[in-house]
Amino acid sequence: MSNKSAELAMSRRALLRGAAVAGVAALAGQAAAQTAIDDVINAPRRGNWDDQFDAQVSRANANVVSNTPILSPSNVMHVQQAIANYQAIVANGGWPQVNPGVKLQLGAIDPSVQVLRQRLMISGDLPRSAGLSNSFDTYVDGAVKRFQARHGLPDDGVLGEFTLKALNVPADTRLMQLNVNLQRLQDVVSKQLEARYIMVNIPAAYVEAVENDRVALRNTAIVGRISRPSPLVSSKVSDIILNPYWTAPRSIVEKDIVPLMQKDPTYLARNSIRLIDGNGNEVAPETVDWFAPKAPNLMFRQDPGKINAMSATKINFPSPEAVYMHDTPTQGLFNKLMRFESSGCVRVQNVRDLIVWVLKYTPGWSRQQIEQVIASRVNTPIPVSDEVGVHWVYLTAWSAKDNVVQFRDDIYQLDGNVQLALETNIGVEQVAGSISVDDDLVPQQ
Repeated sequence: MSNKSAELAMSRRALLRGAAVAGVAALAGQAAAQTAIDDVINAPRRGNWDDQFDAQVSRANANVVSNTPILSPSNVMHVQQAIANYQAIVANGGWPQVNPGVKLQLGAIDPSVQVLRQRLMISGDLPRSAGLSNSFDTYVDGAVKRFQARHGLPDDGVLGEFTLKALNVPADTRLMQLNVNLQRLQDVVSKQLEARYIMVNIPAAYVEAVENDRVALRNTAIVGRISRPSPLVSSKVSDIILNPYWTAPRSIVEKDIVPLMQKDPTYLARNSIRLIDGNGNEVAPETVDWFAPKAPNLMFRQDPGKINAMSATKINFPSPEAVYMHDTPTQGLFNKLMRFESSGCVRVQNVRDLIVWVLKYTPGWSRQQIEQVIASRVNTPIPVSDEVGVHWVYLTAWSAKDNVVQFRDDIYQLDGNVQLALETNIGVEQVAGSISVDDDLVPQQ
């Protein structure tokens, strides 16, 4: 090898050794930097701050939901334990009222945060190891989100109006609420529940599909407003109707449809509503005097389809009030915080998932077959083969997991304390008068 070649080879080896050393140094530097960052994050005190930050705490989803159904017999014990815990809280003076002078959210520094920390520690949402300070750190953020999730509020970590009101319900009022609901729970579970059943918790406005004492599905619901409450129900599913007809109640015909026809003679046709006489014959709308003193004595029946008031599905079961569960074309209502919009019946979000679950033991009705029938727009009743219970209950306080106690607003004012019905009229559709169970389903103009 020539001298020139030898020098070139040595230069390359030196370059590679240097690059390797530099790489190791860089990795070591990154590790050291990360260690330094971790030390700062994990330090109980740093500079003039008393707050602590943990990204996992801030990002963690508030895990307050259990696979144990609300109506599980085991929950009687959990509620009794919650009552004992709240009795101790009340005996020790309850918790302080939180009255901040500034908006409390992550990053805020205010003396009221110290009071908030005390409040959350007493209710078990914030560990006592988080300490007391004026800083709204990620530990407080996580605790607020947990509290919000336990109270059916959006878990955004911000102390808005609803969260503050829920925080400031006194401990003795919550204790009373637990005692009232323990009796309600015991009354329901004392009956032998079916192996498979659908539970609607009216104040929580949500549905559980339960199989062998485990939650198979949870669905958001819309239930009755205070002027037309959803009733308590204990029944069994009789049939599922795909592409149901909707028949307008007499009150809707008189108060809504006739005035609309007076203004716009095409209203019925545009909304696929047919007139049927007592013999089952269709009557042409143009043959009816819409300005007569009384509404026509005809059935107003809406065809199946996308604009049908019950959309594509209906769950039938016997009940004195003739209520039922169904789909809806107005899906945006499920995004509301206060979902008390109906006149007694229950609308179910993602109801097709629930239908598939109900029909899982009824031969010939797979998800694909159900979707094919819905696409056909043909009215199709399906008797359910096995026993599926239906239980609409009114529980504003429960516990399905140790030390996780759930509370909801007393929307129908049945718990005996007006403070528990704080949000009853917030975001609720106001309708004058007492009208039929499905008056809220009238098609829009």
